[in-house]
Amino acid sequence: MFFASDNWAGAHPNIASGLSAHAGGFSTAYGDGALDQAVCQRFSEIFEREVAVFFVATGTAANSLSLTAYNKPGGISFAHRESHVIEDECGAPEYFSGGSRLHAVDGALGRIDPHNLETAIGRFAGEVVHWGRPMAVSITQSTEVGTVYGLHDIAAISAIARQHSVPLHMDGARFANALVALDTTPAEMTWKSGVDILSFGGTKNGCWCAEAIVLFDLERARELAFLRKRAAQLFSKSRFIAAQFEAYFRDGLWLDTARHANAMAARLAAAIEDSQTAKLAWLPQANEVFAVMKKAEADRLQAAGAVFYDWHKPHGFEGHIGEDELLYRFVTSFATTSEEVDRFGQLIAG
Repeated sequence: MFFASDNWAGAHPNIASGLSAHAGGFSTAYGDGALDQAVCQRFSEIFEREVAVFFVATGTAANSLSLTAYNKPGGISFAHRESHVIEDECGAPEYFSGGSRLHAVDGALGRIDPHNLETAIGRFAGEVVHWGRPMAVSITQSTEVGTVYGLHDIAAISAIARQHSVPLHMDGARFANALVALDTTPAEMTWKSGVDILSFGGTKNGCWCAEAIVLFDLERARELAFLRKRAAQLFSKSRFIAAQFEAYFRDGLWLDTARHANAMAARLAAAIEDSQTAKLAWLPQANEVFAVMKKAEADRLQAAGAVFYDWHKPHGFEGHIGEDELLYRFVTSFATTSEEVDRFGQLIAG
């Protein structure tokens, strides 16, 4: 019953086979091999337009270099207060950009409130030299609390970014989970809704180690190539990243794994709703589930083999958490089985 994180899951067998298939022989290094080029072309097909693709090692690298691609002296990027770029990247975006800042924006359950964003950017819109100036907006899809921005939400935030002449970045560590939740296309959820640059994650959804920056603004591609190299993110044997993405996209595997993870999250949420010992904090939209329960009950479940974490109360959460209770996060993945979800459901049935 491993619900700690989708990072805990291994690699999908098809991904592992893809790596093995390309393990031998020789290939041009540094992203210039035939497989690298074919996978980059596949990204363009998926997004229905020409895109520039840059493989990197981690989501933190993807996010940091994406924002650095639009760096300017005194630059300020705006992100949700509980976003990964603000809370979980140890200052990497500021480090890679050489001193830009991140400005926290509030919004209920992980999503930026457009009114709050307008107010936040407006504070710096005059580009007063003492205060700094807007540089980018970043949204997380799906969010850190398992919610999803709808297409209209993305478009509304993009309109504000456009009004202030700053790009919109999407942190898509769980991109596929959000995509299948909305039942839309990669193009509709990104550039057609106003996204300029995307951190495209595969690691959480069945890959071994596969992250990419997808750049829709092709004029910045040359500069980003130099930024990636300077940041030590240019792989010599990049074919092994390409091999993962090749298998990831083949026959829609990436969408199937995401649908499965989301379905397991919905199954887990239903079990929690039926429980007498836990209560669902809010309805999940992707593959993260949050529940409120007594600490003693959580200890009992963990002792029985369930793996999950306590979590901080997010902005905008209006539910009640008692003095002897905590909020807990459960994450499902491509490797989560219905049997382990049902076993957990039996434990919390009460």
